[in-house]
Amino acid sequence: MDVPPVGAPAEGAEGPASRVVLAPDDGSLGPLLRIADDRLGPGEGYGRHDHRAVDVVAVVLAGGLQHRWGRGADLAAGDVAVLRAGAGLTHDEVAGDRGARVLQCYLRSAAPAEPAAHAVHRSAAGWVDLGRPDTRLWVGHAEPGEEVVPPAGLVLVAGDDGVRPHDGGAVRTGGAATVLVWQLDAGRPSWAC
Repeated sequence: MDVPPVGAPAEGAEGPASRVVLAPDDGSLGPLLRIADDRLGPGEGYGRHDHRAVDVVAVVLAGGLQHRWGRGADLAAGDVAVLRAGAGLTHDEVAGDRGARVLQCYLRSAAPAEPAAHAVHRSAAGWVDLGRPDTRLWVGHAEPGEEVVPPAGLVLVAGDDGVRPHDGGAVRTGGAATVLVWQLDAGRPSWAC
């Protein structure tokens, strides 16, 4: 499974600022491998890199991001892109004129031998179809002072001050925030036994 070191700069570039939010190495979150909070400056990219046997869910929190693979896709704040690397691909993601902030969420592939595919969910709100039976993602948006009651699951709140877990119940933030809920089949995978 190719999960590149997010935040590693492209040759000759400084690279994005990346903070790993979650990275269980024991299989305790089933297919969820890692979530990184990445910030890219205007025109900054990751550099061309390979993925294989992994699904990458990119949640664009601010700015814009151009995905460079296949037909490509321009992503805006609020969009969720699902990249299924399957048997393998080489791609890049480059920030737009205002830069980008994106949560890069890595999942163990549900179909590692399938051809690569890419889907974009525009202005995602509510349940996002990830095309797999073992993982669901819910996206909510909270305005300053607004209360959001997310469904049960692994709840993360992404605001200007970073990404933090939420223990349950209503979410109320001082600033605008994106609320993510992961519902995962957390049965231990065979490799974690």
